[in-house]
Amino acid sequence: MGKDIRSLILGMLAERGHAGPVGDHDSLFFSGKLDSLAATEVMMALERDFGIDLADADFDVTQLDTLAQIEALAAPRA
Repeated sequence: MGKDIRSLILGMLAERGHAGPVGDHDSLFFSGKLDSLAATEVMMALERDFGIDLADADFDVTQLDTLAQIEALAAPRA
């Protein structure tokens, strides 16, 4: 898998000028640290790099708001 999910998200934050510490339950999108374009990038990377299928009808982008939520999406599939 190369990169882990946490590194991917922290890298995206750093690219956007938010290089400080991020807690597992800190808001990423609703806080404005990441925007809707970043949400799309996260979803594409999760599908491409980690084999996570987000086409499920039960999936909602609000499930990507924290590192803990994003990592939980991958946990059942790992």
